[in-house]
Amino acid sequence: MATPGRNLNDVVTRFWTVAAPLYDLPILQRWVYRPAQDEVITALRTHGARRIADIACGTGILAARIEAELDTDEVYGVDMSDGMLRAAQARSPQVHWLKGPAEQLPFDDGVLDAVVSTSAFHFFDQPAAMREFHRVLRPGGLAAVATISPPTPPLVSRLTTPLSSAAHNPSPTQMRTLFADAGFTLGDQHRVHRPLWTKAVWDLITIGTKP
Repeated sequence: MATPGRNLNDVVTRFWTVAAPLYDLPILQRWVYRPAQDEVITALRTHGARRIADIACGTGILAARIEAELDTDEVYGVDMSDGMLRAAQARSPQVHWLKGPAEQLPFDDGVLDAVVSTSAFHFFDQPAAMREFHRVLRPGGLAAVATISPPTPPLVSRLTTPLSSAAHNPSPTQMRTLFADAGFTLGDQHRVHRPLWTKAVWDLITIGTKP
């Protein structure tokens, strides 16, 4: 039987297949998405990762930047939306574009140096996705996840949005638990640095490594 989370993901996937061009609006990219992407690129540069996958890559802006701005061997973009992947393929022929869900990544065990995801984690089955991130990383590999995380009282969050629910916005504590439960060593967690007038996005970046 299909899970409610996967059913919602299917709806979201179909929506973005049609609405993918909206994702590339310059004002949306600059003020909503780019601050988190900048921080992910900084983390990857510091780590020295060379085989990197961007999960739920959308139209490929971050994956293409990773390929262009960092010294890498292979960069992958993974998404469920055909429309997003068509736009991504047109953006960069150097990136390997793959179709698949975050909960069943199209990689063998231990083949990647880093897995990243921005602005999509709230749609995943989060424990399953984190286990997959851990599985595909080599020892010492980096996972960097930026997700929407509005300030919600912990009790309200626990009662209304379990970790496995669809469209769940995890709290900072829940993100740390997800990383730890999947086997990661937590390295850093902080609010994404962004202009004052976009603070209401409330995104959080969490970074961990596979021992």
